[in-house]
Amino acid sequence: MASSIRKHYERVTAAKAAGDAGQAPMHGEAFELMQAQLFEDYRRLKSIQSVERKIEVKREILPNYVEYVDGVLEAGQGAQDEVLMRVMLWRIDIGDIEGALSIARYAIQHDLDPGEQFQRSTAAILVEESADQALALAEDDDSLLDALREIDTLTDGADMHDQIRAKLHKALGNSHRAHGDVPEAIAEYQRAYELNDRIGVKRDIEKLERDLKKQNQTEPEPDTKSGNGQQPITSPAPEAKS
Repeated sequence: MASSIRKHYERVTAAKAAGDAGQAPMHGEAFELMQAQLFEDYRRLKSIQSVERKIEVKREILPNYVEYVDGVLEAGQGAQDEVLMRVMLWRIDIGDIEGALSIARYAIQHDLDPGEQFQRSTAAILVEESADQALALAEDDDSLLDALREIDTLTDGADMHDQIRAKLHKALGNSHRAHGDVPEAIAEYQRAYELNDRIGVKRDIEKLERDLKKQNQTEPEPDTKSGNGQQPITSPAPEAKS
């Protein structure tokens, strides 16, 4: 385990490299060391066939990039950085959507390119990969709902296939439903269906609309009377003084 002094050094050197790079592609010793580490870790992951084992390995290696990422986010000015983008994706892969968001905010602000191998924009990757993970995670997690909402806001207006955006709205619908917010769940499912009528939410919409209708029918009328149906007693107004 790296010492606190070593961690501080890694963060400081990463921040300096990011500051020196400006808006040009990342370079410098700190970046080159992380790039070499990334290459080795990527080779290791490619040699593993089990998806479950890949996730375990990603959980194991991601802490090695924390100081570098923190340094770049602290001083970066938008330099293209394949290490940063790969770490964002790996964080999503292990279900750490909040951790990925810390990078995504920076990446989208500076319009970072994820690389030709992804064939998608940063916004599209963030939406699709996060939605896929959310659909497999515990839907009643408050932090998950907050993260999905932020992703929706962060990528609002970004161009991507409708099918990708539909996944996000389905995940949002699931999360709202798990929290008991039926009207919001219906609205998200309906938006998902508008974007992709094969997204698999039609029955969810129908069931929730039935449930909401029953709920509205069984709710008692608000009691506008006071006491046993009598008008409330009020004190007589004081006489005006002459």
